[in-house]
Amino acid sequence: MARNVLVVGFEPFGGEKVSPSDMVARALEGRLIAGRSIVVRVLPVETRTLRERLEIVLREADPDIVIAIMQFGGRPALSIERVAVNVMDFEHADNQGIARKGDAISRGGADARLSNLPFDRILESWHANGVPGFVSNAAGTFIGNQALYELLGLTESAVPPVLCGLVHLPYLPAQAINAGADSTPSMSFDLMKKGLELLIEAVVPWIEQRTPEAAKTRDKGKQMWIPRGVKEVER
Repeated sequence: MARNVLVVGFEPFGGEKVSPSDMVARALEGRLIAGRSIVVRVLPVETRTLRERLEIVLREADPDIVIAIMQFGGRPALSIERVAVNVMDFEHADNQGIARKGDAISRGGADARLSNLPFDRILESWHANGVPGFVSNAAGTFIGNQALYELLGLTESAVPPVLCGLVHLPYLPAQAINAGADSTPSMSFDLMKKGLELLIEAVVPWIEQRTPEAAKTRDKGKQMWIPRGVKEVER
């Protein structure tokens, strides 16, 4: 049985009335892409509740692919993040007014965690289809970085393996105009949505070829994965 693709978007923040993350995620909800159902959750931009919310959506969606998408104003194109660092250092407070300065996401946790997405496949698909994108080695220290760090930690012992990644999105054109169109890059909603669709289409066959035996084992009910810190329950 094919598992779901989970897309995690985030609400507007920093005084913005809209967020490309929110809009693109909702546009994918209920879709069938590469034979997979797309499950969408749009979360508030709140640092204190983020881990708990991610635990819940992982249990509900039971994905083997998780893509978080987050607005990153000033980025010129879609950017897939290679690494999440164990640091929270916010330029602006979250939507609950909480500002973190030099705090660890997880005390005693790994200094950094690497995304396990197939970057080359994704970039090849984007560029072949006219979608500007690149691999970033700096995810920042805000909510997007925290989300990737937590997702990788929650799924690190998953059987079968779970792919987790973060894509940062540029401003929408209207946001760029408000920020100063002469110096602020932007991308259309349609192009961003196309980029996420292509990403899923590239990743699904890759993970299916990579873990066929693990998938068979799980489907027989012999193994299941539960996010670390969540008690096991009978299904």
